[in-house]
Amino acid sequence: MRALPPTARAYVLAAVLAAAACAAPALTDPATPWTAVVLLAALYLGCELVRVLAPTDRRAPDGLGCFFPVVMAAVFLLPPAAAALVAVPGALAQTVVQRPAGVRRVWHAAQQAIAAHLAGRVHGLLGGRAATAAPGSGAPGATGHGADPTLWVTGFPSVLLPAAAAAVAFCLVLTALDGGILAAAEGRPAADARHGLLTRSLAPHCVHGLAGLMMAVMWRSPYGIPAALLVLLPMYVSCWVFAQYHRERAAHRATIRALVQAVDIKDRYTRGHSERVGQASAMIARELGMADDRLEVVRIAGILHDVGKLGVPTRLLRKDGPLTPEERRVIELHPEYGHEMVRGIGFLGEARSAILHHHERVDGSGYPYGLSGEQIPVLARVVAVADSFDAMTSTRSYSRARPVQVALTELERCAGAQFDPAMVRALVTAIGRHGWHPVVTSDDDLQVIGAGAATTGAAGGAAAAGPAGTAAAALPAVPAQPPGLAADRPRGGGGAAPERPAPGSR
Repeated sequence: MRALPPTARAYVLAAVLAAAACAAPALTDPATPWTAVVLLAALYLGCELVRVLAPTDRRAPDGLGCFFPVVMAAVFLLPPAAAALVAVPGALAQTVVQRPAGVRRVWHAAQQAIAAHLAGRVHGLLGGRAATAAPGSGAPGATGHGADPTLWVTGFPSVLLPAAAAAVAFCLVLTALDGGILAAAEGRPAADARHGLLTRSLAPHCVHGLAGLMMAVMWRSPYGIPAALLVLLPMYVSCWVFAQYHRERAAHRATIRALVQAVDIKDRYTRGHSERVGQASAMIARELGMADDRLEVVRIAGILHDVGKLGVPTRLLRKDGPLTPEERRVIELHPEYGHEMVRGIGFLGEARSAILHHHERVDGSGYPYGLSGEQIPVLARVVAVADSFDAMTSTRSYSRARPVQVALTELERCAGAQFDPAMVRALVTAIGRHGWHPVVTSDDDLQVIGAGAATTGAAGGAAAAGPAGTAAAALPAVPAQPPGLAADRPRGGGGAAPERPAPGSR
């Protein structure tokens, strides 16, 4: 408890007291169905303990999460106080990674007990317990052990609405308590702490609620408890597959992170560049209305676009001053090197083509294959704009950083020759709306600009010489050389304008 702020400790203590108040009536009520309470509590505890698989000596994936169908079945089968008791043993047994582990386990137990109690109240108020008590089950609330099973089958639709309301209530209580503890522990506004929690958890909780309802119906059916347990098998398999998917995604992220770190170590002058290009690429994709799954591919493509630099001699990457034609030809091989490196990584998908073609130009004078216009993959056109934008707004061994507004103006000048105009407009609009707040700021003079200043600068570049007090006034001065030279040493034989070579990173 000493690791938590006083407000968080008080919040956890209040939750524990509330949970005790929720569960206490079951201990004194002679009508409490202790057999069902013990069975369900043991089942929930077993589902949590099975994370450590004794036969194979392998841990279950950490993303498996809480097995809430058993708790939801308790909500549908038992009085609210008894359902709160069922949640406690399994919650105390859940795996906790962060410290303090003991406090976190107690918090989980209190949180789930409160949620189960309130969900049970909602379920009861809507008549759910009476609807679930099927004739012929022999369970509490059921009558006529040998009754016709069609009596409870035909009444099944009547249990759906109370069950759905209980599942939503369970989710809302967990989300509210989670948001409260985050606000108390981290000092964030409660509304910000809860942001996104509900949308991420509502669908999974509804699925768990449906499985819990099926378990409760089978529990009280003529087929009894064995049939109810069979409901858990496909649910557990589904949770396992979903957890394996999350584990695979974590492995993908670790692979990407290792590749980026290798590039950053080799080319120290562009450290942080890859993550910022990924961020800018995602901004462009979002502005273009790309779906979330493709937006993630664009972000990965931006992060890995320079992975081919691992095949380029370090002395060339760190060289001060102009490159010779031979040195330039070696550096221009890095897109092909990168494509070869990631060709066998299946999950990258469309990102591989962006890595290969992010130095192509819409006028056909780029490399490695001289593609033009629509021949260049869409993601490559996105990454090309994001790459050049970050190259111009961060300091390199061969150039100083330029103000964000000046970089956007330069991108607009080169639109139609080097860059796809639609991609440039998307970046200008996104920065004008949201500003440029890079997630990685390893460069000493990397710029952060608000949403208002970007649009003004992009319109004509005048913000770079604006009056004191504007966002641009605090940014580094524009280098003396022409803007196109500050971002890159472009490939010979092409450019938006011969006297001002177009921008782009090495």
